[in-house]
Amino acid sequence: MYNVKVFVTLKESVLDPQGAAVKDSLHRLSYQSVEDVRIGKYIELTLKKEDGDIDAQVREICEKLLANTVIEDFTYEIEEVVPQ
Repeated sequence: MYNVKVFVTLKESVLDPQGAAVKDSLHRLSYQSVEDVRIGKYIELTLKKEDGDIDAQVREICEKLLANTVIEDFTYEIEEVVPQ
């Protein structure tokens, strides 16, 4: 079995209105040291261990469903869970 952590963020060239709103709110709350905020998504998947390339499968899942690759980037971490 695999636990997969997927992180989806807007590409640097894409404006982030949510991030800008959070930054403004933080400044109003006197957190002036905050220079920038980018909002993203965090997704956890649990996959059964099967034959095939797990890395390729996760990449395909991200590209087809979890991320809009026109405006978003994604990274992921795969951890194999060893039964006890």
